[in-house]
Amino acid sequence: MSISYKEAGVDKHEGYKAVELMKKAVEKTQNANVLNGLGSFGAMYELGKYKNPVLVSGTDGVGTKLDVAFKLKKYNTVGIDAVAMCVNDVLCHGAQPIFFLDYLACGKLQAEVAADLVSGVAQGCFEAGAALIGGETAEMPGFYKPGDYDIAGFCVGVVEKDKIVNGSATTQGDILIALPSSGVHSNGFSLVRKVIKDYSVSYEKTTIGEALLTPTRIYVKPVMELLKKYDIKGMAHITGGGLPENLPRTISSGHQAVVFKEKIKVLEIFKYIQKEGNISEDEMYGTFNMGVGFVLVVDPKDKDNILKDLITMGEEPYEIGFVQKGEKELCLK
Repeated sequence: MSISYKEAGVDKHEGYKAVELMKKAVEKTQNANVLNGLGSFGAMYELGKYKNPVLVSGTDGVGTKLDVAFKLKKYNTVGIDAVAMCVNDVLCHGAQPIFFLDYLACGKLQAEVAADLVSGVAQGCFEAGAALIGGETAEMPGFYKPGDYDIAGFCVGVVEKDKIVNGSATTQGDILIALPSSGVHSNGFSLVRKVIKDYSVSYEKTTIGEALLTPTRIYVKPVMELLKKYDIKGMAHITGGGLPENLPRTISSGHQAVVFKEKIKVLEIFKYIQKEGNISEDEMYGTFNMGVGFVLVVDPKDKDNILKDLITMGEEPYEIGFVQKGEKELCLK
């Protein structure tokens, strides 16, 4: 007696349907540098005109924020998170994200759900100016439960070698400029899920679940515009570990970042989480972004013009501290 792949739990035709549903969203991210379409064994991307290009890569996932999405049956935002987590990291070195590949795994593939997830990936790529050039959808019955999905991605960016930003130029007196986050972004959700059990609870003009699913902000376009005019000395994407873990990564040896808590515009969502879980302030700052999604380290002479340019671009930047001589860890006052 023979057995089919479908009887083993994998429906190839559902996979073909998912690809067809994804195509339209993927196509809007394509550009002239993409040399082949979906279906090839490998994706091809032409670099174009660079003098001395350096490729900068990053990979990440969405983490347990996915659990909130699945419980709310809202699948079209977490793909943006997957892209944002990667492209914002690549951006920290001054690189323009050029292409992205996604990986989607599940227990039982539902074409419409998979297409919703990938539509979020495509939207994130569009916001970052990166082409979604390929990916993989893996149906793994018996490994993932039906209804469970995992999503991750891989991004490549490019920067001219003499334009790389790595924090080595930061020095005493440099100014720290914050770009606000949109919320919790995609870190700390294991703690969030321990604190918040009912996602239907009313919160501001929506529910707490909907608020938690607010996608991670993508900072590529405003920051790349700044890099055309200014020598940004360092940049930090504030992810897991918050400011204490991430900001020192872009400060040069023998110096430290000084951040004033009273200057940080803490978002209400963090106040809500802290109150609900009776969480200490140190734990909050060591886990969440607290309202600061990205930090620029800039020369004092450029500060006012950079703030002005960011405001013109629709951003809401503000100063949170400075660089001084000292040990590399963050000085949070």
